Amino acid sequence: MRRADFYSALRIALAPLFFIVYFIPVWTGSWASLTVYVLLPLFVFMEFTDYLDGYYARKLNQVSDFGKLFDPFADVLANMTVMLVFVVSGYMPAILFVIVIYREMGITFIRMMASRKGVAIGARKGGKLKTVLYIIAAGFSLVIESALRLSFDIGQSLSSLLLVNRILYGLAVLVAILSFIDYLHAFASILKNPAKT
Repeated sequence: MRRADFYSALRIALAPLFFIVYFIPVWTGSWASLTVYVLLPLFVFMEFTDYLDGYYARKLNQVSDFGKLFDPFADVLANMTVMLVFVVSGYMPAILFVIVIYREMGITFIRMMASRKGVAIGARKGGKLKTVLYIIAAGFSLVIESALRLSFDIGQSLSSLLLVNRILYGLAVLVAILSFIDYLHAFASILKNPAKT
């Protein structure tokens, strides 16, 4: 396996681990503070693998059509898993999560259509910015949740922090929608042409 693809695969493997560790206190009624010391580095490392797969793909000349599809797939799976956690916990509004799902499924469909025509659609700048904003919004949720699990006194500022968090999610979703429109515009000619046989 190429090193770049390894880091994408690692991100996919870490996503369900994040989900499980996050909900251990809910399922067991204990270990809340302990999970913070796992979740924070796990989240950071999981997102760092996104940088690593791109870095090694370029450094080792491992950019491939497979990688152009596998890397964004790993991003979507990891980000959707993390976002689901924060929807369940009440940090991210469910309607925004639904919009994100529709957006990501739409991009997946576009990639499938392009693939049938022999074109591998990689990430565009708008898509990369969207991913960064996803990470920022989710990371903010994790910081708030970590403070609560460690019993930090943030009671008076909690409502303000939650509002900022929702604004971050709203901004991320707005950029996600705009980047989807950008994909449609950029690859409209490919989607209109007959499929290769």
